[in-house]
Amino acid sequence: MTTLAHFGDGGPGPWILLFPLVWAAVIVGGVTLLRRTVWRGRGPHRPAVDDDSPLTALGHRFASGEIDEDEYWRRLSVLDERFGRTGKGGAA
Repeated sequence: MTTLAHFGDGGPGPWILLFPLVWAAVIVGGVTLLRRTVWRGRGPHRPAVDDDSPLTALGHRFASGEIDEDEYWRRLSVLDERFGRTGKGGAA
């Protein structure tokens, strides 16, 4: 009985068994590449934006001109202290 991996009489040899592994690596690599580029940010795993958060409301008020920059930074520093965020600088 002759098989594809029979290399005694000039067959392709045992390396023919590596072809499925090569194709699997190509498919996994393609899916990984797509997930990191094209599909990023889509799907149910992305959390919804909280439009009712105090930070969002503050940003909207600043963008619409209701408050000036000094008021924005002062309120942002208070919100950062309250919610435990650090590393956001600003005028005190």
